[in-house]
Amino acid sequence: MEGQSSPPTGVSYSSETANAPFHITRRRSYLVVAILFLINLLNYMDRSIIAGVLDGIQNYFKINDASAGLLQTVFICSYMILAPLFGYLGDRYNRKILMSIGILIWCAVTLAGSFITKSYFWVLVFCRALVGVGEASYSTIAPTIIADLFVDDARTLMISIFYIAIPVGSGLGYILGSGVMRLSGNWHWSMRVTPCVGLVVVILLILFVPNPPRGASEQHTDSPESSTSLLQDLKYLFTNWSFVLSSFGTAAVTFTTGALGFWAPIFLLRAQGTNGSPQRTVNTSQDSLIFGAITCVTGILGIGIGAVLSKHFKKKSPRADPLICATGMLSSSLCLYLAIVLAKHSIAATYVFIALGETLLALNWAIIADILLYVIVPTRRSLAEAVQITICHVLGDASSSYIIGSISDAIRKTRPASSFWKFVSLEHAFLLCPFIAVVGGALFLWTANHLEEDRLKASQINEDSMQVTPNPRG
Repeated sequence: MEGQSSPPTGVSYSSETANAPFHITRRRSYLVVAILFLINLLNYMDRSIIAGVLDGIQNYFKINDASAGLLQTVFICSYMILAPLFGYLGDRYNRKILMSIGILIWCAVTLAGSFITKSYFWVLVFCRALVGVGEASYSTIAPTIIADLFVDDARTLMISIFYIAIPVGSGLGYILGSGVMRLSGNWHWSMRVTPCVGLVVVILLILFVPNPPRGASEQHTDSPESSTSLLQDLKYLFTNWSFVLSSFGTAAVTFTTGALGFWAPIFLLRAQGTNGSPQRTVNTSQDSLIFGAITCVTGILGIGIGAVLSKHFKKKSPRADPLICATGMLSSSLCLYLAIVLAKHSIAATYVFIALGETLLALNWAIIADILLYVIVPTRRSLAEAVQITICHVLGDASSSYIIGSISDAIRKTRPASSFWKFVSLEHAFLLCPFIAVVGGALFLWTANHLEEDRLKASQINEDSMQVTPNPRG
């Protein structure tokens, strides 16, 4: 339970469903987190490499903004459609096998996508869709393994480390993508690095990551083969207000970060010719490198600050987590608005406010994950992760990149073509992001009203299952 502390020597667990007690040392637990972090890092690097070389892809295939946004949309759509399936399987079957298969598929189709020629843009779109298989298998399951190895402050810290991979991986993706394209002169090579490294981490996953009993760190004793049906599990999730509201709040976070991550390098490129600087037309290398570095630094800083704030203020208020998320979203809205409207006047000012906005958005990542883990019982966490992924991507980055691109194209058609109007159309489309951030802040404020009740319910269910089937420590 959340009120317990994990033993200093590691996790021990015995169950009627296992032949022998499960035991893992603290050092091995840290190694598991490191491997899962590395895989998560590669996942987010792969996502943002496309954005880092987007100008090269558009020039190569001769596609408009809406078609370019489709590359992100199809990936996220397959990801969110498959996530519930892997979440359901992750609550019932061997999680290590599921993750290994998914990552191997991701590596294969990403590598295949790097060999697409000019006449086959649709094949690249198809490959990006299949990448969602790997991410769906991994993202729904990995956090639940960490939850089964740690509790309380240790869990919050490990989840924070795991989610640092989101901004760091995204930033490194921009840097890697643009850097490799600049060195090779070909965007195709940018997509061949992460699959090769991915094969190495799959081996590490198979050798060193265990498949702990669900709820091991909390001495939960339910069988991995859940006795409840999918319909019962979904009913449980959608009557949990903290889960539902925080999931919709997460959708606002992913909408904003998804649009920013995909379009910011192109937006900054187009802004160059509007403030007295000559616009670069070769590629987005410099902007991607700078934006990537900002994303890395602000991500680490934001997630670290969020973890510290959560640890400090939860001692004073049980509703601290959603209140921190709300504050981060509302504050980031103003910063993003200023970053957008100042781009035509000062690129330096835009970078400053992007950095502040990304830091404030990053406060949310680890806290959101922690909220899910303590308001949901262990045997439904993989499905909960999957449902939250589906919600936040359907309403978030699955649509944001395409929506922003489509709005930009629609505005651009209202006036004769020019480089300035090309920038202004994307600028106006981008202003949707600060508004969505405000909506997200309101949803997290609403979450705070239900958090204590839902956390208590999850804790009571866990206690009841322990009383029904005693589980001595091994």
